[in-house]
Amino acid sequence: MIHPKIILRLIHINWVMMYHGLDEIVLKTHLFRPIRYLAVFSPNYWLRKPSEPRGVRIRKTLEDLGPIYIKFGQALSTRKDILPDDIADELVKLQDKVPPFSNELAVQVIEEQLGQPVSEAFAKFDSTPLASASVAQVHTATLHSGEDVVVKVLRPNMEKRIHSDIGLLYELARLAERFWNDAKRLRALEVVAEFEKTLFDELDLVREGTNATKLRDNFKDSDALYVPEIHWQFTRQKVLVMERIYGVPVGEIEELKEKNANFKLLAERGVEIFFTQVFRDNFFHADMHPGNIFVDLPDKYIAVDFGIVGTLTLSDQRYLAENLLAFFNRDYRRVADMHIESGWVPFDTSVEEFESAIRSVCDPIFDKPLKDISFGLLLLRLFQTARRFDMVVQPQLILLQKTLLNIEGLGRQLYPELDLWSTAKPFLEDWFHERMGPKAKIKQVVKQFPEIAEKFPEMPSLIFKALDSASQTKRQVENQTKEISQLRQQIDKNHDNTIWAILASAVIVSFAVLFQ
Repeated sequence: MIHPKIILRLIHINWVMMYHGLDEIVLKTHLFRPIRYLAVFSPNYWLRKPSEPRGVRIRKTLEDLGPIYIKFGQALSTRKDILPDDIADELVKLQDKVPPFSNELAVQVIEEQLGQPVSEAFAKFDSTPLASASVAQVHTATLHSGEDVVVKVLRPNMEKRIHSDIGLLYELARLAERFWNDAKRLRALEVVAEFEKTLFDELDLVREGTNATKLRDNFKDSDALYVPEIHWQFTRQKVLVMERIYGVPVGEIEELKEKNANFKLLAERGVEIFFTQVFRDNFFHADMHPGNIFVDLPDKYIAVDFGIVGTLTLSDQRYLAENLLAFFNRDYRRVADMHIESGWVPFDTSVEEFESAIRSVCDPIFDKPLKDISFGLLLLRLFQTARRFDMVVQPQLILLQKTLLNIEGLGRQLYPELDLWSTAKPFLEDWFHERMGPKAKIKQVVKQFPEIAEKFPEMPSLIFKALDSASQTKRQVENQTKEISQLRQQIDKNHDNTIWAILASAVIVSFAVLFQ
């Protein structure tokens, strides 16, 4: 039974879409087709303003629906290769131009969290937001020490709104798994659970601060990426104070051109940063849309907003590296083998057929610059191929896939001629050799040597205990075997006795009938 609140939320979503003139989307869906004529009874059907372009209507709809939908729009905004220009240009505004909440409310939250008036905490505080996004908005301020900072404040009642929409997503996932055959393969419930965890992580700004600090440590003294410093004395669950950075938003291509940005190096460093985060550090910024990335001219990135980060298990990391290397080397047989070995596709899958299907998808994209490649379309075709072979979706890799699409979107804007393969392949080869080569094995043994040396004096007793345990196990097995043999003999004896008893009874009954 669907909860009434979820039904009401679903009605509200459709009402908002109709309010902004998206009736053609709502009423053309299979679910609402039988009642599409009821639209004439909606006041909005007669009173709405039809003059607004479709891109504006879609953006306003996502803004009104809340953070989950805004994030969906942010992800789409980086994919101008798969969206019409008018829609993509409007969705870009969702990156940092979401309508802000009131200045008074922002100040109230800051003072409640810090336990002191804004005037005491900061020498200067600008109540007008510098930027506003789906989960929080940012104000500029100056510390009493004279340092310029930004103050990030969470939107009020975010947990309540997210809980409502997550509940709806869970219900839709359950319905999908019940009535749609592919839903179990897609692991819809696990995907929603992963999405839920990611969203609620964003609502804890202390966690975001620790993410930023770790990323800053990982890229200390880096020429490719700068991460601002967190001021912990002013950071709480709903308020975060961070060093203010000055750079050009990565999406402002014309301004970057005017200021002689090194687009080729920026694009190459974007790929380098991604693979360094994923494979060297196993800790990656998973919300790299253009609203969170700036350029320190001419060729250095600055990252902000660390609410969403991703990690991989060592096995997923290794499989991913091997798969990518095999792709780069066009070793599709190895790709097919690894998918089967990892359990991503059923073990009874025909390796030859799977290899051929992967080849048909991937071969056409090689030796092409980034401008001629769409990873969005590539992933879509791979998913379609995977569907034929019952490939199971890996929820833990969703953040990584999202991040890769964002990176592609950035690279496409900055330097479309980028040769992704030649940039990424050497990095992966070096990483794989370092982690999986002979030296790596020796390092692992050396690293574990203190632990082994500590337990070395105990080795004789441990060996004796193991042998004694094995001997006891052997005796137990022998005794159990003997008992089973005796039991079997008893059963056979009883069986024979039963048969003779039945035969004797039959004879007695026969004589009784004959001599009656």
